[in-house]
Amino acid sequence: MNQLKRILIAGGGSAGWMTAAMMSRLFQGLYEIILVESDAIGTVGVGEATIPAIKKFNELLGLNENEFLQRTQGTFKLGIRFIDWLRPGSSYTHGFGVIGQDLEWLRCHQYWLKMHGLGRASALDHFSINTAAVHHNKFMRARPDQPQSPIGQIANAFHFDAGLYAAYLADYAQARGVQRREGKIATVTLAPEDGPESGFVRSITMADGETIEADLFIDCSGFRGLIIAEALGAGYDDWSHWLPCDRAVAVPSERSDDFTPYTRSTARPAGWQWRIPLQHRTGNGHVYASRWMNDAEAEAILLDTLDAPAAGDPRRLRFVPGKRTQAWVKNCVAIGLAGGFLEPLESTGLHLIQSAILRLVRLLPDAGFDAANIAEFNRQTDFEYERIRDFIILHYKATERGDTPFWRHVRDMAVPATLQRKIDLFAANGRIFREDDELFAEESWIQVFIGQGIIPRGYDPLVDAKSPDEIAAFLGNIEQVIARCVEVMPTHAEYVAKTCPARPLTASARPVPGFAAAR
Repeated sequence: MNQLKRILIAGGGSAGWMTAAMMSRLFQGLYEIILVESDAIGTVGVGEATIPAIKKFNELLGLNENEFLQRTQGTFKLGIRFIDWLRPGSSYTHGFGVIGQDLEWLRCHQYWLKMHGLGRASALDHFSINTAAVHHNKFMRARPDQPQSPIGQIANAFHFDAGLYAAYLADYAQARGVQRREGKIATVTLAPEDGPESGFVRSITMADGETIEADLFIDCSGFRGLIIAEALGAGYDDWSHWLPCDRAVAVPSERSDDFTPYTRSTARPAGWQWRIPLQHRTGNGHVYASRWMNDAEAEAILLDTLDAPAAGDPRRLRFVPGKRTQAWVKNCVAIGLAGGFLEPLESTGLHLIQSAILRLVRLLPDAGFDAANIAEFNRQTDFEYERIRDFIILHYKATERGDTPFWRHVRDMAVPATLQRKIDLFAANGRIFREDDELFAEESWIQVFIGQGIIPRGYDPLVDAKSPDEIAAFLGNIEQVIARCVEVMPTHAEYVAKTCPARPLTASARPVPGFAAAR
C-alpha cells in the first residue's frame, strides 16, 4: 500500500486549526502536516456557540476543560432560548439532554401531550433540568455520581471566542509538529489531464514564489473555496429558496449583567438576532434576508437592541446557504465554509467542521485515493447537511407569524419532503424517529415542534393504559424533583467565577471579532 506522506491544510481559523490539531493528535508524526495561512486575510465564521458534541472533540484532543474555557473566555450553554418565533411575545427553550424520564416504554412527552390536552400540564420547559435551569440563570456540570437524579442528566455545550479557540489549537498543533507557513496562496497546480493522476492537485505556489507539494489537500479557505471550487470546479447546492436569509451583521458589546447559560435567538422582521455571553464580552449578530431588509436597517436594529454598549464596529457578511455538490474531489477535501454554510441558528458551524475532520480520519485514504472512500465521505456529508438543513427550516416553517412579508413567505413555502414527513408524523401522534446518524436527537425535534406550535392531534394510544391521575402524579413528581435540583444550583456567573475564570485579555491578544468560526 502506497501511504500518504504530506498533508497540506489551506487556511487557518477554526476550520484549519481544528483539522491540524486533531491530525497532530491522532497521526502522531505519521505524516508531515503543513498549514498555510495569511495574517493579511481576515477571518469570517459561524458564531461562538456550540452543541454538546464539541466536548467529545476536546476530549479526543486531551484538553483540560477549565483551561480551555479560560484560554477562550468561555462560558457554558444549556440550550437556546427562542423569542418571538411562534408569534410576537412567545418563547421556548431548545435544551440539551433528556425530557423527564420514560414511563415503561413511552417517552415522557407522550404523557405530557395527553395532560396538555386536558389542561392539566405545566409548560414543557419544566420537565427538563436544562430548560428549567435556563429560567433561573442556573448552571452546574452534571454529577456522574448521581445518574438517577436530574443533576446527573445535565448536558451542556459552550460559548467561546472562536478566534481565541483557533489560537489555542494553533499552539497545540504546532507543539505536536504541524508546520505553519505564513503567506497567501497565489496559484494551484493540477496534474496533467493525460497522466495517471489526471486533475489531482499537485502543488500550491505561494505569493513569494515558494511551491509546496502534497499528497492530500484540505481546503479550509472559507467561502472562496480556493482549491475545491476555483481549481477543481466543485459546484454548489444553493438552498436559499428554503433558507432566504443571506446577510449578517455582527458586533461585540460589553459584558452584560445578564450572564446567561444559554444562547438567545430573537426573531426580527426579516430574520433573527443572536446573543452569546462570553466572559469578556457579549457576541451579537443579526441574520436577515436582503430581499426584505437592507443593510442599513439591519444594522440599526442590531445596534438599537444591544443590552450593553457596543465594543467594536459592526461587520457585515454575505453568504449563500447550501453546500458543495461534492466536499471531496480527487485529492482535496473541503472543511468549514469551503464545504458549505448553514446559518448558525442551531450552532452547528463548529460541529460541521468537527464531523468532517473525524469523517476524513475514518475514511483516510492511502495515496491511491480509492473512489469508494471518496463516495462514502460525500454521501455522509450530504446526509448530515440535509438533515441539519431540515431542522433549521422547521423553525421558519412552523410559525403563526404573518406580520411581515418575510414571515409570510417562510410560513407558506413548500419544504423538503424529508422534513414534511417528520412534520406530518409528529402532528399525528407526537412521534419522531431519529434517522441513521442524523445530528439532532428526538428530544431536540420534540422541543422545537412543540415550541413552534405544532401540537399533535393525538398521542400514542398506549398512554391510555395509565389513568389521568396516575399520569398527573408521574409528571408532578418529575417537575418537583427538577425544581428542587435547580433551586440548589449556583448561578451561571457564580459557577464560572469559581471553576474557570479567565484573565482579562491584553490588546495584542484580542482577536478581531467576526461572525463565523470556520475559515
